[in-house]
Amino acid sequence: MTGSFSVKLKSKKGQFIVNDLNEHTTLGELKTKIVQATAIQAPQLHVLVGYPPKPLDLSQQQEQRDLKTIGINSGETLIVEEKAAPAPASAAAPAPTNTATPFVPVASHTMEDDEALARRLQAEEEAQLLQETAGAPGQVPELQLPVAPTESGPNGDFNGILLKKVVPADNSCLFTSIRFVLNGKVDNEGSEMMRHIIAQEVAADPQSYNDAVLGKSNAEYCAWIQKADSWGGAIEVSILSNYYGIEIDVVDIQNAIINRFGEDKNFGLRVFLLFDGIHYDPLYMETSQSAAPATIFPVEELGVYQQAEQLANEAQSSRQYTNVDKFTLRCMQCDVRLVGQVQAQEHAKQTGHKRFGEI
Repeated sequence: MTGSFSVKLKSKKGQFIVNDLNEHTTLGELKTKIVQATAIQAPQLHVLVGYPPKPLDLSQQQEQRDLKTIGINSGETLIVEEKAAPAPASAAAPAPTNTATPFVPVASHTMEDDEALARRLQAEEEAQLLQETAGAPGQVPELQLPVAPTESGPNGDFNGILLKKVVPADNSCLFTSIRFVLNGKVDNEGSEMMRHIIAQEVAADPQSYNDAVLGKSNAEYCAWIQKADSWGGAIEVSILSNYYGIEIDVVDIQNAIINRFGEDKNFGLRVFLLFDGIHYDPLYMETSQSAAPATIFPVEELGVYQQAEQLANEAQSSRQYTNVDKFTLRCMQCDVRLVGQVQAQEHAKQTGHKRFGEI
């Protein structure tokens, strides 16, 4: 028997979960559930799926197709819009004649409109989560990001241990790490969206993001960063820090320093990433409580920051980093000897190995 699953709906009216679906559920049945959840009448439904978001054909001819055939799977996010209702016919309107101009349908939604809506809803969701994390005094948020619990201990109000969460070395480790610290999930579902956000920001400001800054033309960079095998770095961290409205602190093992992206913006919250020269991993706090590990911390909480500094010093002392300027190293996973940053990056891309030691 086919197991049931759920999909998520995003709309201007809020977010909804549609349960009790399976691969044999028909589009007509899903359409009915969307109407019930959003209170948008069927004729006014405009549903987008995938990324870039594409309109879902909700015509009657398609209603008997099942979700498996359409390609809607468990965990899918559907963007739901409400189209304008057709204007009522005037009572005094003359009867149509045979000489009337044939009706030509005009697309009310362009792909650019759909992508803009998807990005706006994504940004609103992330902003809402961050606002709920900060929380007004006495306000209980409906959703909880993994924020450190306030438990008294030797580190002030944060009695926990800062640890590294290992993420895949798949050329998107920066984006995977940022997604983890924002929502506690290790997956690369947000990588494409983040790359698109970065490309848009860079394209919109060619003066700031010029050839000298990017190392290539603005247009070339925008095409390059959206490729799945392009690595992220300081430029990308800075843009995403500003986009999400949160300070991103990169713990540089090689130099035993913390680079604070967004420090000048006076954001109230911060997250930590560990960087060993070629790979990013997120940091989280393990607490003695049963709550989920925490990844977002108030900027004024110095105890957590000091733990990050200590972690950087310890990692540097044990040489858990890759000197990308001038080094000879070996892969700790297959014992291959490598020279220089280019060889290390190429080896990591080809094998997925990310543990290197200097010789």
